[in-house]
Amino acid sequence: MKLDYSTKKIAEIVGVKHFGENRKVVSVAYDSRKITSGENVLFVALDGPKRAGESFISAAKEKGCLIFLCKQIPENSANCTFLLHPNPLEALQKIAHFHRMQFSYPVVAITGSLGKTTFKEWAFEVLSPNFSVVRSPKSFNSQLGVALSLLELHKEAQIALIEVGISAPNEMEVLEKMLVPTIGVFTHFGNTHRVNFASEEQHLSEKLILFRNTEVTFVSKQVFDLNNTLPVNFNCVKTPENCNAHDELKALLTALCGFFKLDEKTIQQRVGNLSSVAMRMETFEGVNGNTIINDSYNLDIEALREALFYQDSIAKEKQKLVLIGTENDTLRDKISQILTEFNRKNNIFLKKGDSIDWSEIHNSCVLVKANRSFELEKQVAFGRAIKHRTLVEINLEAIKHNLNYFKNSLPKSTKLLCMVKASSYGSGVERVAQFLQNQSVDYFGVAFADEGIALREVGVSLPIIVMNPDPEHSVSIIENQLEPALYDFEQLDVFIRVCIEKGISNYPVHLKFDTGMHRLGFLPSDCSQVLNRILAQPEISVKGIYSHLADADNFNSDAFTQKQLTSFSEIVSFFRSRLSENFTAHILNSEGALRFPDQSFDMVRLGIALYGYTENENLKSHLEESVSWYSAVSQVKKVSAGEFVGYGCSFQAEKEMEIAVVPVGYADGFRRSLSNGKGTVYIKGKSCKIIGRVCMDMIMVEVTGLTIKNGDLVEIIGRNQTMEQFSKRMETIPYEVMTGLSKRMHRVYVGE
Repeated sequence: MKLDYSTKKIAEIVGVKHFGENRKVVSVAYDSRKITSGENVLFVALDGPKRAGESFISAAKEKGCLIFLCKQIPENSANCTFLLHPNPLEALQKIAHFHRMQFSYPVVAITGSLGKTTFKEWAFEVLSPNFSVVRSPKSFNSQLGVALSLLELHKEAQIALIEVGISAPNEMEVLEKMLVPTIGVFTHFGNTHRVNFASEEQHLSEKLILFRNTEVTFVSKQVFDLNNTLPVNFNCVKTPENCNAHDELKALLTALCGFFKLDEKTIQQRVGNLSSVAMRMETFEGVNGNTIINDSYNLDIEALREALFYQDSIAKEKQKLVLIGTENDTLRDKISQILTEFNRKNNIFLKKGDSIDWSEIHNSCVLVKANRSFELEKQVAFGRAIKHRTLVEINLEAIKHNLNYFKNSLPKSTKLLCMVKASSYGSGVERVAQFLQNQSVDYFGVAFADEGIALREVGVSLPIIVMNPDPEHSVSIIENQLEPALYDFEQLDVFIRVCIEKGISNYPVHLKFDTGMHRLGFLPSDCSQVLNRILAQPEISVKGIYSHLADADNFNSDAFTQKQLTSFSEIVSFFRSRLSENFTAHILNSEGALRFPDQSFDMVRLGIALYGYTENENLKSHLEESVSWYSAVSQVKKVSAGEFVGYGCSFQAEKEMEIAVVPVGYADGFRRSLSNGKGTVYIKGKSCKIIGRVCMDMIMVEVTGLTIKNGDLVEIIGRNQTMEQFSKRMETIPYEVMTGLSKRMHRVYVGE
């Protein structure tokens, strides 16, 4: 959200009185718990189920908020700005409507009983390579959610995709007036939310209000089984006989893309390659012939309906089983009603700490739903149809927190380049890059061309710099619209020659200069020669110029760092005064961005600090670690005094003991140097030392007196043993630990 309104302007829009200093508003918040930095944030004090909205203001103030939209001014409110309205939600909707009317590009309103979020995410996936698309966050489709979604609109966008939902009469009237949609999509119509409507006909009529003024609305024939009179602005999309729900959505999506004049071949290719479901759900084949839908991060009611809708579409002949994690009786009753609506008879409610016994589940389509706090993702992973029980957990919410810290610490105009080389430092490049792309970063950086190609293949559309492009990959770089970083004259000549052969002009390239690190890069003395080569060759244009700091986090090296910064500034000035095109200049890494924000130039590069790891103690206190590493006990056995454990008989038991065998070894990144007590893991919160040598695929640990059983969770890196502690035991740094995590280990993504 990037707004630019003064509080006095907002008071004028809403029609209320303004109290306090006139301040700038750049974003809106309604939940004090989710505020990272309150600077220039308008906090809307909405009433909760048991608390007045004003009771949340103090918590928002602690986060730095000084601007409030509320019913009345609370005590201790000096130095704050207040906009008073008897209904803060209604006031927020007026602001959202005003903001929406500042933009003339198409606003696509998506409603239906089911499939709204899936369609919205799929439409974004297909349209975003050709258009700048803004969309509703998550499944924001309520009276509040639509208002917040509209505030995401910005001038760089070309299409807006807004999800809309209602659960009671008269709600759509409000939403339609606020949204003023230009194009409509009606995904599905059924009994969902029917409980508050007098009849099915009334329910349908209420939904149709959204489309009364649209230029065109796309709908499938299924919606009008009850009503054969088709409004003149409706386009009834043909769908195959007996098609499933997702095929119906794809037909609607094809029609929408045709409206935006994508060519038929492109539409077929992109729609055919859509991800299994464009939400946070992960679908995979499980043990015993099961298909598992993992949505164990959110128990939102609307998201549950979407998940059940998806389960219907893929279950085929398999039995449908739903596993729900909740200890809230009221929520359990609501969920039970929804499960009945969807004709789910095989349901299991889990409590915290419960295990899923996958050996008892066969040939089923299993949906697992819970809040993140239940930590069911590890249990779900053990149901995957693979032998390896070791997994790496990536906390996307922590990555988002770290990204927002840098966004709030840097000048507002500074662009962000996220380094995702080495498979995003071992975290899994495809999923992490897609997540970061949705967080509005500006660039990605990879080491080699094949890493950039892999990103393009999974739909990443952001610009990608290849930092170490091999000359023989020049054609692949061009074919995949990657941007090479050129650092010597031979490499520059090869790339120009390839551009000439392909008849290309003005291909974007980046120039790397060596300002003192003495790795790759042109020398500062090469500036004139590089410039002459660039000016003589219309085949390429300079998109960026950058360098690399050698020791930015070391206070003792500040003189050397300043020398690098000065040298780079001179290089940038040289090219800015001689090139007609604008280019992006950048030299700061994560530590440099913290210590020298006034030297940010146009962009900074975020590396491993994005994942929560740094040697800088000041920076470390602001970051959240994002990577955990777990396994599970394969076997527990007793070892008598005098017996040996492991290869080479390097460990001999002095007394009777119990050991646990854990399926992780040096092939996974758990080094042999951790053998014989140097390394440790945690089971049931207790430190368990390595016994004997680390094997390729296994370790043995002492568990005497801990009552351990097969399948118990083993923490390698997590709450008890941090990445830094583990890397010190291995006598290395977090970089090497992360990039050494084997790809054969399953990655679990949480917190999205």
